[in-house]
Formats: sequence, C-alpha cells, structure tokens
Amino acid sequence: MNALEILFYALSAFTIVSAIMVLISKNPIHSVLWLILVFFAISGHYILLNAQFLAIVNIIVYAGAIMVLFLFVIMLMNVKKDKEPQKQLLVKLIGVIAGGSFLTLLIALVKQNTSFDRSSVLLKEGTIGLIHPLGKALFTDFVVPFEISSVLFLSAMVGAVIIGKK
Repeated sequence: MNALEILFYALSAFTIVSAIMVLISKNPIHSVLWLILVFFAISGHYILLNAQFLAIVNIIVYAGAIMVLFLFVIMLMNVKKDKEPQKQLLVKLIGVIAGGSFLTLLIALVKQNTSFDRSSVLLKEGTIGLIHPLGKALFTDFVVPFEISSVLFLSAMVGAVIIGKK
C-alpha cells in the first residue's frame, strides 16, 4: 500500500463518518457543520484525482456559499426541540426497510464488480482537471464570453444591493 492509497482510505473513512454524523446529529446546526466536513473530504478526493479546479469550486461554492445559506435558513427558522413533531413507529420502520434495501443493493453491486482493474485508474496524470490549462483557455480562447459573464455578475451584485437597500 502506498501513501496515496492510505490517504484515499483515510479520506473515505472520514467522509463516511462525517456523513453518518450529518444524519444522526440532533442539532441541525451541527448537521450543517458535519456536512461542511463532508464537502472538504470530497474536495480531498478531487485533489487525489488531479481535479484541482473541481476541488476549489467545491470548497468555494458548496462548503462556503451553500452552507452559509443553510445556516441562515436554519437560524431563521428558529427550530425548537419541543415543537418538533414526534416520528411515528410506522415511519421509522419504513425508513429502516428502505435503508436496508438500499444497503443490500449497494453490497450486491460491489460484489458483482469484483473484477476491477487498478491499472485503468490514472492518478496524478493528465491535464484535464488542472487549473493552468483551464485558465489559459479562459483567457485566450474564451476571453470575450468570460468578460461578458463577469460584467453580468457585477450588474447582478449591484442590483441585489439596490433591491436590498429598499
């Protein structure tokens, strides 16, 4: 086992544990914080696959903007423990049956695909997900659409500020 495989398995375990904590946390704010950790772990997987741009976009967009939005919504809802409806036994039983069926399906799919060829996976090779070729393409071949979209985003931000002031 080399260092990349150990890092992959550690990131995978961390992702699974964090995702489980999202589901079992009683406090919704804690669930959002665990979800942020899941997004960071997934960004680590993107980096292992040499997709640096996807890793950065995942951190900026999902772990940054979307999670801040989730936190604001949860805080504005002012969720109280005593006002939550109690889940009925039938709903819990249906959830356990559905989750068990999904787990059985996943195990069957993994067992079916045991002939995985490790030589077909390329790690740290190629230039598809790297930032340098993407930036070079954006600022040479697609410079006009890139600048038009930046002006569009700037006008949208100014419009949001003007609407927000009223």
